Amino acid sequence: MPTSNLTQLQYTQLDTTTWCVTAQVSESISHLVTESLWKKSLWLSSYNTSCKDIIKLNSLNWHYQVALAVPKHSIPALARKQRQQQRHGVRQLLQELLKKLEIDDTLDESSFPYRLVNSQHYVCFSHTGAGSSKQTTKSNQTNFTHLHSKIAVVISHQRPAGIDIEANNIAWHVVKRFYSKSELAILQELSTDQRERTAKLLWQIKESFIKVNQYTLAQGLGMDYSHLIPSLIENNKEINASSLFSNIEDTKRQSVYRIAALQSQQTVIVF
Repeated sequence: MPTSNLTQLQYTQLDTTTWCVTAQVSESISHLVTESLWKKSLWLSSYNTSCKDIIKLNSLNWHYQVALAVPKHSIPALARKQRQQQRHGVRQLLQELLKKLEIDDTLDESSFPYRLVNSQHYVCFSHTGAGSSKQTTKSNQTNFTHLHSKIAVVISHQRPAGIDIEANNIAWHVVKRFYSKSELAILQELSTDQRERTAKLLWQIKESFIKVNQYTLAQGLGMDYSHLIPSLIENNKEINASSLFSNIEDTKRQSVYRIAALQSQQTVIVF
């Protein structure tokens, strides 16, 4: 498995059987530009361009590639690279967590929820959407230099756990589409900042329960958690705090789950 560049690792023990870790994974994408330019060279060679000219062209491309923007046709390749980076990143992060806990085990990915082969710990992953670092040249040309994502892993020995890491707020039109009437009624009465923070936490709780119970997206996002909003608002008073709040009954499994909000890590765990 390719090695990803993991930074900003933060480990958290939630209880005696549940641990999580978050990190950022990043990778240079300059090689994608080089690959595109190389394909152009091969295309020119098919039209009887001399070998000498191709070598000269490649030399110029290598010299000036940092000053080139990613070609439009490379955007799908960047998206594929991002997904691959996230897939590898969370699995590498799991290995870092297992090493931290001195657990020698491997991941069974044959069915959901994921489990470790020997210890049978439950495993859940999360990552943010596509992100990139960019710079602007003197000609106001935007150049993308790195792909990056925030990633998170939780393992639990007792039962399935869900985790969600989100870097951005949830757009209000998306909230109105998926949230229950009771949730919307409360959220609309809040100040803009408080509403955005609370709506985001609700989204993360919903996403986490989707992973715990293998709900469909529409089913999970449509669940009514309006009774949690007072606790979420209270939690939001300390924006950078890590909090454990509100037990919540899971009607599908007839069990009570706990919810942890690691605000500085932009992460919510249901366990």
